[in-house]
Amino acid sequence: MFWAPAFPAILYLLLAFIIPESPRWLITKTKYDKATDIFSKIVNRKYAVQLVGEVQKTTQEITKKIKLSVLFKGKASRIAMIGIVIAILQQWCGINVIFNYAQEIFSAAGYSVTDMLFNIVITGIVNVVFTFVGMYTVDRLGRRSLMLLGTIGLTLIYLLLGAGYFFGMEGMAMLFLVVLAIACYAMTLAPVTWVVIAEIFPTKIRGLAMAVSTFALWAACFVLTYTFPLLNKSLGSYGTFWLYGLICLAGFIFIKINLPETKGKTLEQIEKEIVE
Repeated sequence: MFWAPAFPAILYLLLAFIIPESPRWLITKTKYDKATDIFSKIVNRKYAVQLVGEVQKTTQEITKKIKLSVLFKGKASRIAMIGIVIAILQQWCGINVIFNYAQEIFSAAGYSVTDMLFNIVITGIVNVVFTFVGMYTVDRLGRRSLMLLGTIGLTLIYLLLGAGYFFGMEGMAMLFLVVLAIACYAMTLAPVTWVVIAEIFPTKIRGLAMAVSTFALWAACFVLTYTFPLLNKSLGSYGTFWLYGLICLAGFIFIKINLPETKGKTLEQIEKEIVE
Protein backbone atom coordinates (compact mmCIF):
# COMPACT_ATOMS: atom_id res chain seq x y z
CA MET A 1 0.00 0.00 0.00
CA PHE A 2 2.74 2.44 0.94
CA TRP A 3 4.50 1.67 -2.35
CA ALA A 4 1.51 2.93 -4.36
CA PRO A 5 2.60 6.61 -4.38
CA ALA A 6 5.99 5.56 -5.76
CA PHE A 7 4.55 4.89 -9.23
CA PRO A 8 3.37 8.44 -10.01
CA ALA A 9 6.54 9.83 -8.40
CA ILE A 10 8.75 7.71 -10.66
CA LEU A 11 6.62 8.58 -13.69
CA TYR A 12 6.95 12.28 -12.82
CA LEU A 13 10.73 11.91 -12.55
CA LEU A 14 11.02 10.21 -15.94
CA LEU A 15 8.77 12.73 -17.70
CA ALA A 16 10.75 15.61 -16.19
CA PHE A 17 13.63 14.72 -18.52
CA ILE A 18 11.57 15.57 -21.61
CA ILE A 19 10.21 18.89 -20.34
CA PRO A 20 11.65 21.69 -22.51
CA GLU A 21 13.63 24.45 -20.83
CA SER A 22 11.87 27.75 -20.21
CA PRO A 23 12.40 29.94 -23.30
CA ARG A 24 12.54 33.02 -21.10
CA TRP A 25 15.37 31.49 -19.09
CA LEU A 26 17.16 30.57 -22.32
CA ILE A 27 16.87 34.16 -23.49
CA THR A 28 18.52 35.41 -20.30
CA LYS A 29 21.41 33.07 -21.17
CA THR A 30 21.52 34.47 -24.76
CA LYS A 31 20.42 31.13 -26.21
CA TYR A 32 18.02 32.77 -28.64
CA ASP A 33 17.90 29.98 -31.23
CA LYS A 34 16.88 27.37 -28.64
CA ALA A 35 14.25 29.74 -27.24
CA THR A 36 12.88 30.31 -30.74
CA ASP A 37 12.72 26.55 -31.35
CA ILE A 38 10.70 26.01 -28.17
CA PHE A 39 8.31 28.89 -28.93
CA SER A 40 7.89 27.42 -32.43
CA LYS A 41 6.33 24.29 -30.94
CA ILE A 42 3.24 26.29 -29.94
CA VAL A 43 3.21 29.16 -32.49
CA ASN A 44 4.50 29.64 -36.03
CA ARG A 45 8.20 30.45 -36.58
CA LYS A 46 7.63 34.08 -37.51
CA TYR A 47 5.68 34.82 -34.34
CA ALA A 48 8.22 32.85 -32.30
CA VAL A 49 10.99 35.16 -33.50
CA GLN A 50 8.81 38.15 -32.59
CA LEU A 51 8.19 36.73 -29.11
CA VAL A 52 11.91 36.26 -28.52
CA GLY A 53 12.46 39.90 -29.45
CA GLU A 54 9.73 41.09 -27.08
CA VAL A 55 11.00 38.98 -24.21
CA GLN A 56 14.54 40.24 -24.76
CA LYS A 57 13.38 43.76 -24.01
CA THR A 58 11.96 42.73 -20.62
CA THR A 59 14.72 40.45 -19.42
CA GLN A 60 17.60 42.88 -19.14
CA GLU A 61 17.42 42.94 -15.33
CA ILE A 62 16.34 39.35 -14.70
CA THR A 63 19.89 38.24 -13.95
CA LYS A 64 20.13 40.70 -11.07
CA LYS A 65 19.41 39.35 -7.61
CA ILE A 66 15.88 40.26 -6.54
CA LYS A 67 15.10 40.87 -2.89
CA LEU A 68 11.88 39.64 -1.31
CA SER A 69 10.91 43.21 -0.43
CA VAL A 70 10.60 44.02 -4.14
CA LEU A 71 7.37 42.00 -4.26
CA PHE A 72 5.68 44.39 -1.86
CA LYS A 73 6.71 47.70 -3.40
CA GLY A 74 5.21 49.74 -6.20
CA LYS A 75 3.38 48.06 -9.06
CA ALA A 76 4.74 44.62 -8.18
CA SER A 77 2.85 44.61 -4.88
CA ARG A 78 -0.57 44.47 -6.56
CA ILE A 79 0.46 41.59 -8.82
CA ALA A 80 2.06 39.71 -5.91
CA MET A 81 -1.08 40.22 -3.81
CA ILE A 82 -3.29 38.76 -6.55
CA GLY A 83 -1.04 35.73 -6.99
CA ILE A 84 -0.78 35.01 -3.27
CA VAL A 85 -4.52 35.40 -2.65
CA ILE A 86 -5.40 33.12 -5.56
CA ALA A 87 -2.90 30.52 -4.32
CA ILE A 88 -4.39 30.61 -0.81
CA LEU A 89 -7.93 30.48 -2.22
CA GLN A 90 -7.16 27.22 -4.01
CA GLN A 91 -6.72 25.60 -0.60
CA TRP A 92 -9.11 27.59 1.58
CA CYS A 93 -11.98 26.82 -0.79
CA GLY A 94 -12.08 23.74 1.43
CA ILE A 95 -12.23 20.91 -1.08
CA ASN A 96 -9.13 19.14 0.19
CA VAL A 97 -10.77 18.38 3.53
CA ILE A 98 -13.03 16.01 1.60
CA PHE A 99 -9.97 14.00 0.59
CA ASN A 100 -8.17 14.31 3.93
CA TYR A 101 -11.20 13.71 6.14
CA ALA A 102 -13.41 11.64 3.84
CA GLN A 103 -14.20 9.16 6.60
CA GLU A 104 -15.57 11.84 8.94
CA ILE A 105 -17.50 13.59 6.18
CA PHE A 106 -19.19 10.45 4.84
CA SER A 107 -19.79 9.13 8.35
CA ALA A 108 -21.67 12.33 9.18
CA ALA A 109 -23.75 11.70 6.05
CA GLY A 110 -24.81 8.29 7.38
CA TYR A 111 -22.55 5.95 5.41
CA SER A 112 -21.12 2.68 6.74
CA VAL A 113 -17.40 1.82 6.56
CA THR A 114 -17.87 -0.33 3.44
CA ASP A 115 -19.87 2.38 1.69
CA MET A 116 -17.30 5.01 2.69
CA LEU A 117 -14.47 3.11 0.99
CA PHE A 118 -16.54 2.81 -2.19
CA ASN A 119 -17.43 6.51 -2.06
CA ILE A 120 -13.76 7.47 -1.65
CA VAL A 121 -12.94 5.51 -4.81
CA ILE A 122 -15.74 7.33 -6.65
CA THR A 123 -14.49 10.75 -5.56
CA GLY A 124 -10.97 9.86 -6.70
CA ILE A 125 -12.17 8.82 -10.14
CA VAL A 126 -14.27 11.97 -10.50
CA ASN A 127 -11.27 14.09 -9.51
CA VAL A 128 -9.10 12.53 -12.23
CA VAL A 129 -11.75 12.68 -14.96
CA PHE A 130 -12.70 16.31 -14.38
CA THR A 131 -9.06 17.37 -14.16
CA PHE A 132 -8.83 16.32 -17.81
CA VAL A 133 -11.98 18.35 -18.49
CA GLY A 134 -10.21 21.37 -16.99
CA MET A 135 -7.16 20.76 -19.20
CA TYR A 136 -9.44 20.72 -22.25
CA THR A 137 -11.42 23.85 -21.38
CA VAL A 138 -8.71 26.13 -19.94
CA ASP A 139 -7.72 27.44 -23.39
CA ARG A 140 -11.28 27.47 -24.68
CA LEU A 141 -13.24 29.13 -21.88
CA GLY A 142 -10.34 31.11 -20.41
CA ARG A 143 -8.64 31.17 -17.03
CA ARG A 144 -10.71 33.93 -15.46
CA SER A 145 -14.01 32.38 -16.55
CA LEU A 146 -13.09 29.01 -15.05
CA MET A 147 -11.91 30.60 -11.80
CA LEU A 148 -15.20 32.49 -11.51
CA LEU A 149 -17.17 29.35 -12.36
CA GLY A 150 -15.27 27.36 -9.75
CA THR A 151 -15.71 29.82 -6.90
CA ILE A 152 -19.39 30.55 -7.45
CA GLY A 153 -20.07 26.87 -8.15
CA LEU A 154 -18.47 25.78 -4.88
CA THR A 155 -20.30 28.55 -3.04
CA LEU A 156 -23.67 27.18 -4.14
CA ILE A 157 -22.70 23.54 -3.58
CA TYR A 158 -21.41 24.24 -0.06
CA LEU A 159 -24.62 26.13 0.70
CA LEU A 160 -26.63 23.03 -0.23
CA LEU A 161 -24.18 20.64 1.43
CA GLY A 162 -24.31 22.62 4.66
CA ALA A 163 -28.09 22.65 4.50
CA GLY A 164 -28.04 18.89 4.01
CA TYR A 165 -26.01 18.39 7.18
CA PHE A 166 -28.15 20.93 9.04
CA PHE A 167 -31.40 19.12 8.22
CA GLY A 168 -29.91 15.66 8.77
CA MET A 169 -29.98 14.48 5.17
CA GLU A 170 -28.19 11.19 4.45
CA GLY A 171 -27.36 8.89 1.57
CA MET A 172 -27.16 9.50 -2.16
CA ALA A 173 -28.10 13.19 -2.10
CA MET A 174 -25.11 14.03 0.11
CA LEU A 175 -22.77 11.87 -1.97
CA PHE A 176 -23.99 13.63 -5.12
CA LEU A 177 -23.18 17.06 -3.65
CA VAL A 178 -19.72 15.94 -2.53
CA VAL A 179 -18.96 14.48 -5.97
CA LEU A 180 -20.32 17.62 -7.64
CA ALA A 181 -18.04 19.79 -5.49
CA ILE A 182 -15.01 17.68 -6.42
CA ALA A 183 -15.90 17.83 -10.11
CA CYS A 184 -16.31 21.60 -9.94
CA TYR A 185 -12.97 22.03 -8.19
CA ALA A 186 -11.08 19.57 -10.39
CA MET A 187 -11.99 21.36 -13.61
CA THR A 188 -11.49 24.90 -12.30
CA LEU A 189 -9.52 25.95 -9.24
CA ALA A 190 -7.32 22.84 -9.03
CA PRO A 191 -5.48 23.15 -12.38
CA VAL A 192 -6.25 26.74 -13.36
CA THR A 193 -4.72 28.28 -10.22
CA TRP A 194 -1.31 26.96 -11.25
CA VAL A 195 -1.77 28.35 -14.76
CA VAL A 196 -2.76 31.78 -13.48
CA ILE A 197 0.07 32.21 -10.99
CA ALA A 198 2.51 31.13 -13.69
CA GLU A 199 1.18 33.78 -16.09
CA ILE A 200 0.49 36.93 -14.10
CA PHE A 201 3.97 37.72 -12.78
CA PRO A 202 6.38 39.91 -14.78
CA THR A 203 9.59 38.23 -15.88
CA LYS A 204 11.73 40.28 -13.49
CA ILE A 205 10.02 38.93 -10.36
CA ARG A 206 8.52 35.76 -11.77
CA GLY A 207 10.79 33.21 -10.10
CA LEU A 208 10.61 34.78 -6.64
CA ALA A 209 6.89 35.53 -6.89
CA MET A 210 6.11 31.96 -7.95
CA ALA A 211 8.13 30.65 -5.00
CA VAL A 212 6.29 32.90 -2.53
CA SER A 213 2.88 32.03 -4.00
CA THR A 214 3.64 28.32 -3.89
CA PHE A 215 4.77 28.63 -0.27
CA ALA A 216 1.54 30.50 0.54
CA LEU A 217 -0.51 27.77 -1.15
CA TRP A 218 1.01 24.91 0.86
CA ALA A 219 0.98 26.93 4.07
CA ALA A 220 -2.74 27.46 3.46
CA CYS A 221 -3.09 23.70 2.90
CA PHE A 222 -1.52 23.07 6.31
CA VAL A 223 -3.86 25.56 7.98
CA LEU A 224 -6.89 24.05 6.22
CA THR A 225 -6.00 20.50 7.23
CA TYR A 226 -5.15 21.45 10.80
CA THR A 227 -8.25 23.57 11.42
CA PHE A 228 -10.95 21.33 9.91
CA PRO A 229 -11.33 19.08 13.01
CA LEU A 230 -11.49 22.19 15.20
CA LEU A 231 -14.07 23.88 12.97
CA ASN A 232 -16.07 20.68 12.61
CA LYS A 233 -16.22 20.34 16.39
CA SER A 234 -17.16 23.95 17.10
CA LEU A 235 -19.36 24.79 14.08
CA GLY A 236 -20.58 21.34 13.08
CA SER A 237 -20.37 19.94 9.56
CA TYR A 238 -22.98 22.37 8.26
CA GLY A 239 -21.30 25.45 9.75
CA THR A 240 -17.90 24.41 8.45
CA PHE A 241 -19.09 24.02 4.87
CA TRP A 242 -21.02 27.28 5.06
CA LEU A 243 -17.79 28.96 6.17
CA TYR A 244 -15.97 27.50 3.17
CA GLY A 245 -18.84 28.75 1.03
CA LEU A 246 -18.31 32.29 2.33
CA ILE A 247 -14.61 32.03 1.52
CA CYS A 248 -15.45 30.91 -2.02
CA LEU A 249 -17.90 33.80 -2.41
CA ALA A 250 -15.21 36.24 -1.25
CA GLY A 251 -12.85 34.61 -3.76
CA PHE A 252 -15.40 35.08 -6.54
CA ILE A 253 -15.67 38.79 -5.76
CA PHE A 254 -11.89 39.16 -5.53
CA ILE A 255 -11.31 37.47 -8.90
CA LYS A 256 -14.13 39.43 -10.53
CA ILE A 257 -12.51 42.72 -9.46
CA ASN A 258 -8.80 42.01 -9.71
CA LEU A 259 -7.98 39.25 -12.19
CA PRO A 260 -7.96 39.98 -15.93
CA GLU A 261 -8.28 37.23 -18.50
CA THR A 262 -4.80 35.88 -19.29
CA LYS A 263 -5.66 33.51 -22.13
CA GLY A 264 -3.69 34.22 -25.31
CA LYS A 265 -1.74 37.14 -23.83
CA THR A 266 1.96 37.66 -23.21
CA LEU A 267 3.29 38.30 -19.71
CA GLU A 268 3.90 41.90 -20.72
CA GLN A 269 0.27 42.41 -21.79
CA ILE A 270 -1.02 40.82 -18.58
CA GLU A 271 1.24 42.99 -16.42
CA LYS A 272 0.01 46.12 -18.19
CA GLU A 273 -3.65 45.21 -17.61
CA ILE A 274 -3.16 44.48 -13.91
CA VAL A 275 -1.18 47.57 -12.94
CA GLU A 276 -3.16 50.09 -14.98
